[in-house]
Formats: sequence, C-alpha cells, structure tokens
Amino acid sequence: MRYKIIFSYDGSKFNGYQKQKGISNTIQGRIEEALKDINNNKETKFTSSGRTDKGVSAYMQVGSCNIDVKITPYKLKRALNSRLHDSIHIIDVLEVDEDFHPRYMVKEKTYIYKINMGEYNPIEKDYVNQLCKELDVDVIKEEIKDFEGTHDFSAFCSNEDKKEDCVRTIFKTNVEKDNNYLIITFTGNGFLKYMVRVMVGYLIDVSLGKREKGKINNYFKSKEKVTTKTAAATGLYLKEVKY
Repeated sequence: MRYKIIFSYDGSKFNGYQKQKGISNTIQGRIEEALKDINNNKETKFTSSGRTDKGVSAYMQVGSCNIDVKITPYKLKRALNSRLHDSIHIIDVLEVDEDFHPRYMVKEKTYIYKINMGEYNPIEKDYVNQLCKELDVDVIKEEIKDFEGTHDFSAFCSNEDKKEDCVRTIFKTNVEKDNNYLIITFTGNGFLKYMVRVMVGYLIDVSLGKREKGKINNYFKSKEKVTTKTAAATGLYLKEVKY
C-alpha cells in the first residue's frame, strides 16, 4: 500500500533533510528508520516533495512510501510519531494511488523567510535571521515583483545546482512587516537549490543600497550568477505544498 505523509519539522535539530552517506541525523534518515521498524524490519524508501538544507524548517512537507504490512493511515500516523524525534511531527497520513509521486506531481510550493531587523534575539537565533538592521521595506516590495512570472533563474541559484533547465514560475510574492520583523513569501511551481535564499540575499543588498535597483531582469537575460551573500538557512520555512 502506498501512503502520502504530511509532516513538519524543526530543521535546526538536524543535518539537513536528505539522507547522505557519512552524514547522520537527517530528517529523511530518521523517518526511514521509523518506517523500517514498522515495515517488519524492511528497508523502506521515503521520498519527499523536495530537499531542504541544514537549518531550514517546514510547517508542511509531503512525502510518500510503500508499506507491506497491513496498517490503517491513522495507525501509521501514530506508529510514526511514537518512533520519531520530537522535532519531527506527522500531521496526516492518507492512502494514495501507486502512481502518486510527491515531487513530480507538485503544482505549487510556498516558502517564507523571516528576518529580525531589531535587537539581536538569542532565543530566536535558530529560527529567525538575526540581521538586526533596518531595511527599506518599500524598496523590497518594489523589487520583489520582478521575480514574479516565468523566468530562467540560473543567476539566482547555487553553483552546485547543475540542472540544465532553470526555468521556474513564481506565481506570487508578498512582503509583510510586523514591528521589527519582516516576512518575505514566495509561491511558485518549484525552486532551485538556494534559490529563495539567494533572492532574499539580493533583496537585502538592494534595500541596504549595496546594489542598484531595477536590475533583476538583466540577470534573467544574462544568466550571470548574482554575487550576493546567500541569506542564512535560519529563517527559511517550507510553508505549504499543493497538488
């Protein structure tokens, strides 16, 4: 039986999402350990809608797996939560068709990025980017609109991302100020490695006067990598995945 699993996690407590050789304590690794125990000690692959970097958290992530033992979605949810680290929580489990794929069938993803522009807050250091500088919110609101639409985002992703097709669509963006906090939102059909963090880093630089305004479309055309500081993983959250 194939199951769709909706879950959340605190990324600050793990070495990233993806299970990798030589790296312990990953979110995928922890989930697969729990699934193996439930699935009669059988290695059970868990695939998600995408990977998040070390320090990035998720309010809502989606994955899937096949389980050989007979178990209801409700019991699978309880079995997983009883075995998982308390920084991972299974929100819901659903039976799905065998052809369901959590990555290839995604229609829309939303990421949010949180910035503290006020006094440094050590309690929030793992959850909010402690920039501690006043940003020009009006400039960010103006600039971010140029990211909307379908573009080649080669200039706004990691050098490690070797994808040949870097065309993505940003459906909508939003910038909201709440006292000393700034929340930046991107909703799109997909995101490249570090893409959100590079875009946020670029917006911060423009806001601080380190870069000229109105140049985003030039980067789309030239595909020349933006030499801006990538915003820290701290503060980035996968908010929602839609199918």
